[in-house]
Amino acid sequence: MAGEAAVDVEQQEAAPVIASASDGDADSQAFREAVRSLPSDAVKDLLSAGVCSRCIIRLFGIPGPVCSRPWFSPSIFTELIEMPANSDGNLIDGQTSESEHLTNLAEPVVCSVCLGILQFYHDNDGQLSLSKDGMNDLAASIAELVKQEGHQTDSFSLEVSIPSITLDNERIITSYMDRKYGSQLFSQERAFSECICLKNALKSSITAPLEMLLGVKYGQGPLHIRLTYSESSKTIEKSVECEFGSTSKRRKTGNENGLETVEESANSGIQCNTTGVGHTVVSNAPPNELQHHQSSDLSKLLLEKVRRPCSFSFHCNRDPIYFGGRYLKYSRNVSQTCWMIDDERMGEASVEEIISSCILLMCRGDKYKFHAAGREDIDVRMLGSGRPFLVEIQNPRHVPSDIFLNDIEEKINSSRDKLVRVKNLKLVGSQGWTLMREGEAEKQKQYAALVWISRPLEDPDVLSISSVRDMCVLQRTPIRVLHRRSPLDREKIIHWMKIERIAGASQYFILHLCTQAGTYIKEFVHGDLGRTHPSVGSILGCRAEILQLDVTDVKMDVF
Repeated sequence: MAGEAAVDVEQQEAAPVIASASDGDADSQAFREAVRSLPSDAVKDLLSAGVCSRCIIRLFGIPGPVCSRPWFSPSIFTELIEMPANSDGNLIDGQTSESEHLTNLAEPVVCSVCLGILQFYHDNDGQLSLSKDGMNDLAASIAELVKQEGHQTDSFSLEVSIPSITLDNERIITSYMDRKYGSQLFSQERAFSECICLKNALKSSITAPLEMLLGVKYGQGPLHIRLTYSESSKTIEKSVECEFGSTSKRRKTGNENGLETVEESANSGIQCNTTGVGHTVVSNAPPNELQHHQSSDLSKLLLEKVRRPCSFSFHCNRDPIYFGGRYLKYSRNVSQTCWMIDDERMGEASVEEIISSCILLMCRGDKYKFHAAGREDIDVRMLGSGRPFLVEIQNPRHVPSDIFLNDIEEKINSSRDKLVRVKNLKLVGSQGWTLMREGEAEKQKQYAALVWISRPLEDPDVLSISSVRDMCVLQRTPIRVLHRRSPLDREKIIHWMKIERIAGASQYFILHLCTQAGTYIKEFVHGDLGRTHPSVGSILGCRAEILQLDVTDVKMDVF
């Protein structure tokens, strides 16, 4: 029933196309001339092999608007390709009219090469779908999806994914036609080597309607429209194995629904057997025997009967956008990223969620990725100039302006809890990731730590600490992170230190220091049972403990 419906629709749609071809405009004239230039025997052979008329047009390499017309059917070839006649204008005796023959060749329900792709005939979850207006209906469906999702863009690109079986089928067809009609094709400058690939033919068919419906130009734009065609599980009825003599061996193709071909020669004994689906044959015949088979006049090319068209789906996706800036964290109970232990949240919130969720919501994206230049512990505040961060928003529907960026920043900073604040928020390109990585390797950090020691602080202690310049420290992986970090020895640099006394507290002081990125500050103060050396405790010759820690500056030339 689906096949009959497809043929009926093709016949109904053929009339206006032919009428258009008879008009005086240049496009119609080009169409008529292009089709008339095709060798009729080759066209007939392709139709009998189950190749749709649109694939015939592209296989002969006819470019431009001809291949972008919505419908092609055998009736087009019937009208424009004629058989030779005698001097009386009648057909030569013993020959069947080409028109009559082509009329008897119904347009294949499913093309044996494109599997219905250029017929706009699809298998949607078991339901066969035939578009009455071809490319225009497809373009309208795509444009409706883009508008429903609310994408803002000034251009779009098309991506097409097709089953590899279509390429195999095309290669088989073109190889056969070149062998059979090679001299005729080359004499008419219609070499199959110049054929238009299936993807480009489909793109050229729907580009113009999409440009008109979306109101933007086709190009390398940020909005990607992807058309995905895949083999239906019921596409192929059977698989055929072709053996050249008795020296053939079978090879697993890896494609469960692979389309095979049979080439039968009237002049050579090629044995053809039906086999299980998914096998092809690699011939071990001598080169001269293969050459004989290839050069012989193959009387028939039998592609397997294709029962169902490809499954089809489409979606649109926009390139990610990146936000860069710096954040400050004022709470000692907020982690940098979401921290869960046994399904229980650690801390009251995370910097990642506070910043990224707000940006994601206002850009109407699908999801986000958060990346910062280093990290601080949950009980460490991030003060001073802030820590550089980058947020990637995937598939955003809305691209913010400068005013919009100010709104995002204001929304985050005006939250009631005042846990996190952002500054210098801006749109950056994907190169922001590179800048962050380069800066991480070179950055320095400054800290302020509240330290307790086991004896009163003396003036020589202050001098000892203040005299440190670019001191090398060897740190073995701290005990507190050993469960998630490799046990390594790391050399880090302490660039400088100074002590700020606290009035009335002789055993307490504030230690200001600048270190190389990646230094474990807590362990540098107390020594981590000797795993970090030297440490503040070993320099002062007493026990030292860190009570509170703040990051006061992250020195990076970014954001």
